[in-house]
Amino acid sequence: MKRNRKTRRRGNSLLEFTLVGIPLIFVLVSTIELARGMWIYHTIGYAVKEGTRYAVVHGQNCTKPPNSCSVTIGNIAGVIHSAGVGLDSGTLSLTFTDAGGTATTCTLKDCIANYTTNAWPPSTENAPGLKLKISGSYAFNSVIAMFWPGAGHPVSGLATLDLWASSRESIQF
Repeated sequence: MKRNRKTRRRGNSLLEFTLVGIPLIFVLVSTIELARGMWIYHTIGYAVKEGTRYAVVHGQNCTKPPNSCSVTIGNIAGVIHSAGVGLDSGTLSLTFTDAGGTATTCTLKDCIANYTTNAWPPSTENAPGLKLKISGSYAFNSVIAMFWPGAGHPVSGLATLDLWASSRESIQF
C-alpha cells in the first residue's frame, strides 16, 4: 500500500512547476523587457531634447563673422549620439524640421556621416524666436511583444514597436 501512494505522488513536482514556474518566468522576463523598453524610450527623449537645445543656442548670431559656431545636422546628431548612450545609431531615425516646415530625415548614423557641410537651420529660418523641431523614432525589438495582441508579428519572430520622441524649442539668439 505504501508503494502505491509513493507512485501517485511522483508527478506532483512537475505539475506544480508547470502551473506556477512557467507563468512566474514569463512575468519575470516581461518585467525585464518592459524596463528595457522604458529605458530606451526615456533615453530617446533625453537625447532628442539635448540635440534640440544644442541647435537653438547656436542661432543667428553664430553665423555672423567673427563667430564660427554655426551647426550642421551632423553636429546636432553627434550631440544626440553622445546623449543617447546605448542606442543603435542605425536604428534611430531622426527628422529635423526648421521653422519653414522643411524636414530632413536620416538615421543617426547617416546624419553624422553625410550631413556635415550645410548649416542647419538655413539662414532664412535662423532667427531668434523661430521654432525648431527634432523628432526621433526607434524600432524596439522585444521578444515579449510577440505575445501582446495586435502589437507585432506572430510567434515566429521578434516583434517591433516604434518608440517616438520629439522636442520643439525657439532659437535663442
